[in-house]
Amino acid sequence: MGEDVEVRKFTRQDRQRFRAKVNQCLEALGSMLADGQFEVGDPRIGMEIELNLVDEAMQPAMANAEVLDAIADPDFQTELGQFNIEINVAPRLLQGNHVRELERDLRKSLNSADERARSVGSRLAMIGMLPTLTEQHFEHKWISANPRYDLLNQQIFAARGEDIELQIAGEKLPGATDTEELSTICDTILPEAACTSMQLHLQVAPEAFAAHWNAAQALAGVQVALAANSPFFAGKALWHETRLPMFEQATDTRPQELKNQGVRPRVWFGERWITSIFDLFEENSRYFPSLLPVFSDEDPLAMLERGEAPRLAELKLHNGTVYRWNRPIYDMVDGKYHLRLENRVLPACPSIIDTLADAAFYYGAVHSLAHADRPVWTQMSFDAAGENLRAGARCSFDARLYWPEVGWVSPQELVLRRLLPMAQAGLAAYGVDSDVIDRYLGVIEARCLSRRSGSGWQREAVVARERAGDSREVALAGMLADYVTNMSEGEPVHTWGW
Repeated sequence: MGEDVEVRKFTRQDRQRFRAKVNQCLEALGSMLADGQFEVGDPRIGMEIELNLVDEAMQPAMANAEVLDAIADPDFQTELGQFNIEINVAPRLLQGNHVRELERDLRKSLNSADERARSVGSRLAMIGMLPTLTEQHFEHKWISANPRYDLLNQQIFAARGEDIELQIAGEKLPGATDTEELSTICDTILPEAACTSMQLHLQVAPEAFAAHWNAAQALAGVQVALAANSPFFAGKALWHETRLPMFEQATDTRPQELKNQGVRPRVWFGERWITSIFDLFEENSRYFPSLLPVFSDEDPLAMLERGEAPRLAELKLHNGTVYRWNRPIYDMVDGKYHLRLENRVLPACPSIIDTLADAAFYYGAVHSLAHADRPVWTQMSFDAAGENLRAGARCSFDARLYWPEVGWVSPQELVLRRLLPMAQAGLAAYGVDSDVIDRYLGVIEARCLSRRSGSGWQREAVVARERAGDSREVALAGMLADYVTNMSEGEPVHTWGW
């Protein structure tokens, strides 16, 4: 969402000045990349997890301010909707047993937060899309109080010039004869708040960034197919990972005419493999008008001449309003600057162990793909990677994905035959203990063998309840209650019953 901003109106001159400042930041970044002074520490795992709030009836609880007051932990923050909060997990070393320690600490933190949320009548639900959300929950009054959210809402609609049309055709539920479809008009960006995700961060050296980004792009469709957890929205059974098309449509600043012209969307997979991180920041500047043209007094070029590290505030703010599924990050900590790759394709997972399993698979596989003698992105088109992402999101384990030297293959076969050994080798190269590797990649293997992701479990559980006579509304609430119980018990989703 970018950094915090105050309520204000923007002028035409603001946008021109902001564009100039972004270009100054780009020039400064180019000089910094040439100098090669970026900090590169030991590999670490970093993540953000977005959470939903529900009441005892499993309906959305518009209570994030009250819940955050009760939790009283700076790691937890607001998100766009009043039914959302987010936990920012402090980075941990990847090597050794640190991932296992992260699982323990994350479970403890979320259990404590849930207990405190209960004290004010709410529960935490870690799920890709809250299945009991309906269109009535997207009224403007349910936007979180932080001014940046309302300002972003205003700017997206000002750029678009009309209300948002949501159109998603679903995948048939088991035993169903008809395909369900969502078709509605919305006058806020709150459907974006329904898209709760897990974001994974990896600090990368400038010269290695392109290889890691390309590898993450190639892997994205497989990630989503394995971890899909967003099959329901507004009472409809849609994609296995409905979060992807919903996020694309809910933040789209283009009316239909601009789509017809081929104008790029702000939620963007991209259009080519890259050779430098600079390519991504330059594309953001060239293709996307500013949404929040807030500029600082910093002169990044003058700071570089003085030997100081610039914040590149305008570049960071603009980058935060271009929602790439794998996003470049420039950041500063304690006066030192570094680059990170932010992976954004994954939904919030059914359990903590599923969360760490998906993270371990990603970090390990990306490492191996980025260091391969013959990179995968030299053997497949960029369009094929994009099609894999859509197929994985739509069909999960029923998808057909393209992979070099394999051809068209199911996600589970691709993972079991090719990518799981790569992930294992990548984690070993990071120095992760063998028993830790076995624990988390064992979850991925079992999930593939059972062909059950979070979305698969949700869909089957709802079908079972409807066959027993429940209405869709009752079935969704009952399924979510079971989901939250299973989530709290902590076993991986492929072991869940109903």
